[in-house]
Amino acid sequence: MTNVEFKGETARRTPVWRYGLIALVALPFLYACGFAVFMAGLPDPAKSNAVKADAIVVLTGDGDRLTPAVTLLDEGGGSRLLISGVNKITTKHELKVLLHGGYSFDCCVDLGFTAADTRGNAEETARWANEHHYASLIVVTAAYHMPRSLLEFGVEMPGVKLVPYPVATEALGAPAWQNMRQLHVEYVKYLASLMRISADGVMRDA
Repeated sequence: MTNVEFKGETARRTPVWRYGLIALVALPFLYACGFAVFMAGLPDPAKSNAVKADAIVVLTGDGDRLTPAVTLLDEGGGSRLLISGVNKITTKHELKVLLHGGYSFDCCVDLGFTAADTRGNAEETARWANEHHYASLIVVTAAYHMPRSLLEFGVEMPGVKLVPYPVATEALGAPAWQNMRQLHVEYVKYLASLMRISADGVMRDA
């Protein structure tokens, strides 16, 4: 009896460092596999403006995201355009001059000033789409940013059809490590959004 108890206690005393070692090896491997899948799933930049929806939303950020969105509006891709996440000190006239906007910019462009991140973009756009009763939206943002944007937008607007319009944003002449660092940062943010949304879903179902 004593021997059995001793063996049981020994079995329960598996060194903690072994679990730490397993995690140390497994986590980087899982991260690398996940990042590879994320990279493989990134959309190619759109090469045609032949897309249509009720309206268009463009998310402010790095690269030339705004010009393609204004072009889509001018060419009838949507009836109205929301520029989400605009700096509060920026005026519509300043953007019109910067983007060489025409009549459609005056009549059919709205500026959203409340969003500070991608989740905020989704919330801001959801209010705007609901106000105008839009059933479909063209989403214009950087190609690397599209997966997280569609994830956040899908949560806020489950009944709205989202049409991705990815644009290239790699800085010309930027070193490869800089672009790769940007992709890793975006992947981590994507994972954070995915975990938050999953946790919210579990809480609602509990």
